[in-house]
Amino acid sequence: MMSLRDQHILVTGAGRGIGAAIAATLSRAGAKVTGLGRSQAPLAALVARGAAAGYVLADATDAAAVRAACESAASERGPIDAIVANAGGAESAPFRRSDAAMFRRMMDLNLMSVVNAAQAVLPGMMERKSGRVIAVASTAGLRGYAYVSAYVASKHAVIGLVRSLALETAASGVTVNAVCPGYADTDMTEESIARIVEKTGRSAEDARAELAKHNPQGRLVAPDEVADAVLWLCGAGASAITGQAIAVAGGEVM
Repeated sequence: MMSLRDQHILVTGAGRGIGAAIAATLSRAGAKVTGLGRSQAPLAALVARGAAAGYVLADATDAAAVRAACESAASERGPIDAIVANAGGAESAPFRRSDAAMFRRMMDLNLMSVVNAAQAVLPGMMERKSGRVIAVASTAGLRGYAYVSAYVASKHAVIGLVRSLALETAASGVTVNAVCPGYADTDMTEESIARIVEKTGRSAEDARAELAKHNPQGRLVAPDEVADAVLWLCGAGASAITGQAIAVAGGEVM
């Protein structure tokens, strides 16, 4: 495994799903991982099983709270060498029933959480002329899906942000990239399956197959597969990779 020994990496939304898998993978590679999230119990469990060195509590949509949490983490484990902006979520509804409040919620949760994370760490990274900013976006940032227009719009915004920041930081030694999973085997996907079952009366197995068919490999993506892409982007070998949106989706997006 690639070594990230002595690298301090902060992961937002680290308590479950893809975020927890990323934290564990980076920890196994030797990184000092700080998990950030709103709920203490899953973050404490992450530390207890050795998947993180510590945690900080903050709402990723609150810029001041994220900044304070990053400062606290840096005071304990040193400057933040990489940040993985993973916090996010999805809401679904036909566009005609997707009100302005839903669009604002999706933008706050999926876009502004990345903005807040990046703004908290970029000044220090640029001063040190080294750093990694990685957003966990979605294939929804690269294509459209029906009935999740607010979510899709927010993830497209994340990709635009990544591309813009990559150009602004290109000469600084900092890279900015996005990883874009397709439907993954996570709690959030299970919630989507439950909504499909509730609204259509189909079985959970049929609903899961409906989501998996987007992937040409005919399956859901494993969180560890997303984590491996993040691991690579954190390493020295990816120093020429910036401004990219890397799909981890079995060929769904090419």
